[in-house]
Amino acid sequence: MASILVVDDELGVRSSVSGVLKDEGFDVDAVGTGEECLERANSDAYDVIVLDIWLPGLDGLTTLQRLRERQIDSQVVIISGHGNIESAVRAIKMGAFDFIEKPLSLEKTVLVVRNALRQRDLEAENRVLRAKVDRQQNYTMIGDSPAMAHLREQVALAAPTNGRVLVLGDNGTGKELVARLIHQSSRRKSGPFIEVNCAAIPEELIESELFGHVRGAFTGAVADKPGRFEQANTGTIFLDEIADMSLKTQAKVLRVLQEQVMERVGGTQRIKVDVRVVAATNKDLLEEIRAGRFREDLYFRLNVIPIFVPALRDRQDDIPPLADYFMAMLATEYGRRAKRLAPEAAARLRQYGWPGNVRELRNVIERLIIMVSGETITAQDLGFLGRDGMPDAPAAHGPARPLSEARDEFEKDYILHTLAAQQGNMSRTAELLGVERSNLYKKLRAFGVTPRSEK
Repeated sequence: MASILVVDDELGVRSSVSGVLKDEGFDVDAVGTGEECLERANSDAYDVIVLDIWLPGLDGLTTLQRLRERQIDSQVVIISGHGNIESAVRAIKMGAFDFIEKPLSLEKTVLVVRNALRQRDLEAENRVLRAKVDRQQNYTMIGDSPAMAHLREQVALAAPTNGRVLVLGDNGTGKELVARLIHQSSRRKSGPFIEVNCAAIPEELIESELFGHVRGAFTGAVADKPGRFEQANTGTIFLDEIADMSLKTQAKVLRVLQEQVMERVGGTQRIKVDVRVVAATNKDLLEEIRAGRFREDLYFRLNVIPIFVPALRDRQDDIPPLADYFMAMLATEYGRRAKRLAPEAAARLRQYGWPGNVRELRNVIERLIIMVSGETITAQDLGFLGRDGMPDAPAAHGPARPLSEARDEFEKDYILHTLAAQQGNMSRTAELLGVERSNLYKKLRAFGVTPRSEK
């Protein structure tokens, strides 16, 4: 049964709209303010929110903006009075599905709500289809080197079992890819795959993220929230950077692994979970154990099936096919023709040490797709690759250039490297560089680069 939330400060409107929607078989709640709307939407999942523009306190547009900031994906239908069409159009641009004018036609209200529900169903179906396509396109092991052949064999042996897997390897080698391939080839492939980056979650929040919390467990816990272990039930949870987890949290994870039972933060109910655990780290866990930073008993629980992912420098024969793979993928993403690697350029890629591994190679190819105007990438185009991953220093006796020219080239190189590292996301790049997004657009245009969002 579809759930609807009606938000209007007029009791008569709330009653009439709620009544007609209930008669149509919908589950309906009604509130009178934007603040109440946000509180309800945080605690309950609504398919459609029917939202009046004029509200006491938070108005409808501000409430809509807060809903989107909190990534609440309910379809929103705006109620607009006469003379508020301009505001209703603004709401549509902000992500609302449609608007209806007062005085309300209950028949039209039901029609618009039904259309919003159909749109929601279509978007959900599209997300599922996109996820399937992403899995087919992006979760692929590229390369035929002996190291990759051995890695494929390990994944094939480990995947059909229910054994816990510990994936080891340097940063950027593709440990998450291995975890996803294990899940997709397992008996749990129809279940969820939930990823947790243990290094990216603050210590005070990680227990809530992993195990969930009950309402009132701490300041800001306005509703019950399931944790990642619950979300991964019948599927796989991937604990990335497991060595960055505190000893206190390690003890709670150990208990879940031992008993397959957990409790939410602030709760007393024991919740049974059926989860396969795949963990990963770039650290030497035995050294972490000796230093007192990692529990030995947790290590033995996780290290049932160890899989080592080789560094890119240890499988140089895989570099050209990986480069071609990223070239085709990124060319499609940017709407450009794939470029060809000249033999000397392919040799330069093989000679480089790749301290950032496959992730660094992808970023380099993205930079080349953006910056090289011709159809062939030459060794000269790769001149920025130094031995340690930094641009090569200019020749000591080379021709001098004006300082302004050198400064502009460095700025261009630095901006494009950061943009590539953020996969073309202008907002994140501007934030990292400490500049306004509008200024970043201007600089890119001055460099002759068309930002992705303008294509």
